[in-house]
Amino acid sequence: MSNPSTITIAANSSHPLTVNRLGYGTMRLTGPEIYGEPQNRPEALQILKKAIQSGVNFIDTADYYGDDVTNRLIAEALYPYPADLVICTKVGGARKPDKNWIPYNKPENLRASIDNNLRTLKQEQITLVHYRCMHGHGAPFKEGMDAMFQMQKEGKILHVGVSNVTRDDLEAAMKMGEIATVENMYGHAQRTTHKADHMESNGGEEVLDICEKNEIPLVPYFSLFLSVPKKDTRIAEIAKKYGVNEIQANIAWLLHKSPWILPIPGTSSLAHFEENIAAANIKLSKEDMDFLQ
Repeated sequence: MSNPSTITIAANSSHPLTVNRLGYGTMRLTGPEIYGEPQNRPEALQILKKAIQSGVNFIDTADYYGDDVTNRLIAEALYPYPADLVICTKVGGARKPDKNWIPYNKPENLRASIDNNLRTLKQEQITLVHYRCMHGHGAPFKEGMDAMFQMQKEGKILHVGVSNVTRDDLEAAMKMGEIATVENMYGHAQRTTHKADHMESNGGEEVLDICEKNEIPLVPYFSLFLSVPKKDTRIAEIAKKYGVNEIQANIAWLLHKSPWILPIPGTSSLAHFEENIAAANIKLSKEDMDFLQ
């Protein structure tokens, strides 16, 4: 099965970015409930440094992780940044002191978030920003996208992406401007829209064909949840076949599912990070993929 080692972001733009096809998501570097400082700060910094040493050059973050914890960790561990490093952040949401997730997606909110990301990441321009859709909450989707493309024109953002979008959202956004990437929930156990705790996560399966047709990388979040919405024993069988763990098998499935998928498995454990990176070396056959379909 085809499993290319790199992927190109904004392939048809004047500023294409080619990155290695296993990134790192920083959300788990925060404290409990994705809030506050990490329980093991030295290990968190070590993971970020190890990521770069391992060839990772795509790191996903958001200023509402922590609150504002992961951005500061990235800057502390990696600044000045390697020339080929793409730091992708998200805007559109925020955290309350009670740890609730709230919309922060009015144009003035988005501008404040971009300015905050620029400051905490010590950058003059954010290379890639995902606008996270908060369905039914806050500003209308089009209003938020207008603000994103305006900041792109101003030079604050190089490439604009979208997150947690439906097919209709994605198609509407593509008519407004160039969409570089899509970040939706996606893994072997969770492929379509899932509702939990009053939050809706839109699945990658619903937009993957659009991404493939238009050469837009799909960046999966929550990709390592193996029992949401239900446990699927097929991943365990493939893991046993290759002598790896189920998370590694799941990462391998994502890499083989489509050359336009850019996994960003996250962890706060250095040992688990190294296991995740090793998953890129697992070669699944067509028979394996047919079994896991």
